[in-house]
Amino acid sequence: MKIYLVGGAVRDALLHLPVTEQDWVVVGATPEQLLDQGYQQVGRDFPVFLHPVSREEYALARTERKSGNGYTGFECHAAPDVSLEQDLLRRDLTINAIARDAHGTLIDPYHGVRDLNDRVLRHVSDAFSEDPLRVLRVARFAARFAHLGFTVAPETQALMQQMAADGELAHLTPERVWKETEKALLTQDPQVYFQVLRDCGALKVLFPEVDRLFGVPAPAKWHPEIDTGIHTLMTLKIAAQLSPAVDVRFSALSHDLGKGLTPPEHWPHHPGHGPAGVKLVDELCRRLRVPNPVRDLALLVAEHHDLIHTINRLRPETLLKLFDSIDVWRKPQRLEQMIITSEADARGRTGLENNPYPQGDYLRAACHAANSVSIKEVLDAGFQGTAIRDELRRRRIAVLTDWKQQQQLLPVEG
Repeated sequence: MKIYLVGGAVRDALLHLPVTEQDWVVVGATPEQLLDQGYQQVGRDFPVFLHPVSREEYALARTERKSGNGYTGFECHAAPDVSLEQDLLRRDLTINAIARDAHGTLIDPYHGVRDLNDRVLRHVSDAFSEDPLRVLRVARFAARFAHLGFTVAPETQALMQQMAADGELAHLTPERVWKETEKALLTQDPQVYFQVLRDCGALKVLFPEVDRLFGVPAPAKWHPEIDTGIHTLMTLKIAAQLSPAVDVRFSALSHDLGKGLTPPEHWPHHPGHGPAGVKLVDELCRRLRVPNPVRDLALLVAEHHDLIHTINRLRPETLLKLFDSIDVWRKPQRLEQMIITSEADARGRTGLENNPYPQGDYLRAACHAANSVSIKEVLDAGFQGTAIRDELRRRRIAVLTDWKQQQQLLPVEG
C-alpha cells in the first residue's frame, strides 16, 4: 500500500500559495485494509475514507467509465491493481494531476509542472468532455489564477466549445452551477470566469441574461466602452476590488440585466432599464436557486443603482423613499452594499476606473441625518398606530430638508 498527496495541495504548494486542505490517494489497498486501520468510510459512489486522526480524505485509486449523462453518469472502479497514473488520468487538468510521495518526490505523468510553469490550464485527456461540470471548473480556475497569468490552452478551449455546442451543459443541476459560480465570485478576478464561459459558448446556456448584454450599446458620453457586456464585467472587476462579499459581487454582475430588454430602436439609451431588470434578476436567481440574501440585494441594486448616481439632486421625499425601499432602518448594512455596487457601476467604465465617487459620502451623511429622528420621541408624544409611521416620515423629511439646505444644494429631482 502506497499513499500519495494529490490535487490542489500539490498544485498550490508548487505555486507558493497557501494550502488549506490536503487530499490523498491510496494505491494497492482494499477498503477492508483501511477500515482495519481505523479509517472511516464516507464515500457512497466510490471508496473515500477519513483518516482516524487528521480526518483528511483518503481515496482508493480508481478509474471511471462514462455510463450516463451529466457529471453523475459514471461508473467507478477501485481496486488494488489500479495504478497512480490511471487515477491521475481521470482528473480534469494537468496542474491537478500531480502527486507527491512520502519522500517529497513528484509524480507527474501528464506534465502538470510544465503547465504550471507555463501558466496554462490544459485538460489531461479527452475524458474531460465526459463531465460538463469541468467547463465551469476551468473557468473558475482561470478566474482564481488570472493574477498569476494563467490562460486556457487552445485545445482545451476548443473542447469546451464543443461540449457547449453538444448540449452537455444542460445536464448540470442548478445547485452545481451556483456552487461553482459562488466559488468563482469569491476569486480575485471573478469577471474572468464569465469571460471564459462566454468564450466557449457556455454563458449563453447558463447565464443567457448576462450573455445578451454583449453587443448592446450604451451612450458613449457615459460609457466610453460602449458595450454593455464589457461594462458589466468591468463593474464586477471593480466590485471585487471594493468588497469580498458574494452578494455585492453578484449584484454588480446583474445590475444592468434590464438593458438586454431594450428594443434596438431605442439604442443606445435604456429608459427604465433598472425596474425592467428586476424581473430578469428574479428569474435568474430562481433558476439557479441563488440564496435569498444574495437575491434580495441584487433585486434592490437592479432597481435603484442609477438613482444613487444622482443622489445629490433628489428631493428629501425621494431620498426617504429610497431609504424605505432598501430598509436601512432594520438592515443598515444595505446602505453600504448599495453604495459599493453603485460605485462599481460608475467606475466600471473605460478611463473612469479610478474616479472618486462622492455620492457615497453624500448618501451616508443623508442617511445619518434621517436616522437622527428619534422613534422614542414620537412614541412619547402619544402617536399610535399608523400615525407613528406618518409622524416619523414627516420628521425625517423635515430633517432631510434642513440638511440639504445646509449642503447648499437645490432640491431638484434627478
